[in-house]
Amino acid sequence: MAQRFGWGHINVNVSNLDASIAFYELLGFSVFIPGIPYLGLTRGEDSALPDEAATALGVPMGTQGRACIMQLDNGFPKIDLTELTGLEQRAPLQNRDRGLVRLCLVSQDLAADYDYLTDQGVEFLSPPQTCHQRMAEIVTCVDPDGTLIELLQVHLD
Repeated sequence: MAQRFGWGHINVNVSNLDASIAFYELLGFSVFIPGIPYLGLTRGEDSALPDEAATALGVPMGTQGRACIMQLDNGFPKIDLTELTGLEQRAPLQNRDRGLVRLCLVSQDLAADYDYLTDQGVEFLSPPQTCHQRMAEIVTCVDPDGTLIELLQVHLD
């Protein structure tokens, strides 16, 4: 059987698109597309989602927002940052919850990345930790809206 799916994107809803773009740029992401064209959203002014997009996404008709697609090293998945206005929003899930609770990015030098991001004011749940049998080092940072991002350096030798 042929593979049905490939990676597309991971959507992260944010409260302030510009602050979130700046945060993800600290992690090495760059803006791939300054909007999400198929949703009718741009990085500029708020615009209404087309009715069919609102229906497909399960949000009220007339929902407005701004967005952009970001990438890391020209690869997949991309990250869609979406700021929707006028909707009641809940805090992101945490590690104890069910569902998608965090993104994971691989680091080549976790200690240096942690120091750099700490100097830039990025919030972490703890300092880096060495995992079982020193197979990896791990640390989790928090984006401006509370989305968890795991940074991982694996030691396979």
